[in-house]
Amino acid sequence: MVSSTIFSQTIIMLILIGVGVMCSKTGLISEASNKELSRFVLQVVNPVVIFMSYQKPYKTELARNLLLTFVISVAVIAAVILLSCVFVRKKQGREFEIERFSSVYSNCGFMGIPLVDAIYHEEGVFYLTAFITVFNLAVWTHGVILISGKKDFRQVVKVFYSPTIISIFLGLITFFLEIRLPSVALSALGYIKEMNTPVAMIVSGVTIAATNVPKMLKNYRVYFVCLLKLIIFPLILAVPLALLTGIDGKVRMTVLIAAAAPPAAMGTLMSIRYGKNSVYASEIFTAGTILSVASLPLVVNATEYLTKKL
Repeated sequence: MVSSTIFSQTIIMLILIGVGVMCSKTGLISEASNKELSRFVLQVVNPVVIFMSYQKPYKTELARNLLLTFVISVAVIAAVILLSCVFVRKKQGREFEIERFSSVYSNCGFMGIPLVDAIYHEEGVFYLTAFITVFNLAVWTHGVILISGKKDFRQVVKVFYSPTIISIFLGLITFFLEIRLPSVALSALGYIKEMNTPVAMIVSGVTIAATNVPKMLKNYRVYFVCLLKLIIFPLILAVPLALLTGIDGKVRMTVLIAAAAPPAAMGTLMSIRYGKNSVYASEIFTAGTILSVASLPLVVNATEYLTKKL
């Protein structure tokens, strides 16, 4: 079952996160080094993983499923944005911007890619690129406006210069034109691809190590946001996704896994950039990452059950 694979993979990720925590506590990886590693994953490793997913023979079914994933991803992210406005109300003294952002945007790159790759391999990552494209467009428009309180549509243009979007664009060209890289080049990129899961999780572990865990455990709002992000919103989405019986199950589950992944690390980065409470954003990220070990298998299992019953 997909849920058992998810559970095994999340346990592996938790162990790797633990390695990152130990590296931080022993001084092996500093906060400055971790930021550089994070950039390396986001700007080099993730784009290579995405590009490699397109290095496959063109099939009409794959192209159709990719388009379907894109449409479903738009609907899912739009639905979650609306749900966040309903469940996370504006209130004096409450940092609703961070809470809404964290309940909407997931770690679909850091966590989503390794999980989907483990279950559906390159085909799953291929579909996931559609969700990542929608995620990037949404986070640099709605996300920036939400956190900053200002409308800055210049950020939209910058999205298209990001390594992630460039790798998707180049990947699409090679897929539709059936351009295949030489075996030597594929082997070299393959080595970089294999770095994704361990390095991404170690980076997450170092980030978590910097969080004041005792303080985090006392803040009930952290649990509330994690409950929305990891359980309530994914289960609400699971019902319409289960009803989409006419589409490939891999498409449905890939979108669900991406949406149900823990809160995005981007929330902390955005908070730092726009002068919001980055400590609170980091606490939500930390709690969500740890709790996702239990929530992801639960949500996937529930969706599988609904798909059989509906």
